[in-house]
Amino acid sequence: MAQTLVGSAETRLGERGLSRTLLLTTHTSRAILLLSLHMNLMPPGKSDKSEILQGTLDLMVLKTLDAMGPLHGYGIARRIEQLSDDVLHLNQGTIYASLLRLIQRGWIKSEWGVSDNNRRAKFYSITGSGRKQLDAQAKNWRRISGIMGRLLSLARS
Repeated sequence: MAQTLVGSAETRLGERGLSRTLLLTTHTSRAILLLSLHMNLMPPGKSDKSEILQGTLDLMVLKTLDAMGPLHGYGIARRIEQLSDDVLHLNQGTIYASLLRLIQRGWIKSEWGVSDNNRRAKFYSITGSGRKQLDAQAKNWRRISGIMGRLLSLARS
């Protein structure tokens, strides 16, 4: 099946600020929402946090577990935030929804253990099928981001 690439951008001005959504579609029926940045127009000195979409977060979680080994949910969220230089902020509901999706798909597994502060916690680790999925998603991400890089570097006419 031939792949098609369609892009669209949405911009909204509302009470709280500016929202932009980038939609890339491959194949005819499969949409990949890569990134949604919600840039609030805030007074100077206040930070602005970006939000990420489900598929992107799942890829970040898989890569974090692949690189670091078993972690509990809070540790995964903090590591992703650190690597983003605190541009991303992940609340508990967001990270645990992603972890549940990944478990249901068989891409990660969980086991109870004891955290660094001696509390019982669920630790998550990537499975063999999760590594295969990570490889496929990373390859697709690099392909799509390469296309976007080329498109964004085009000079204005």
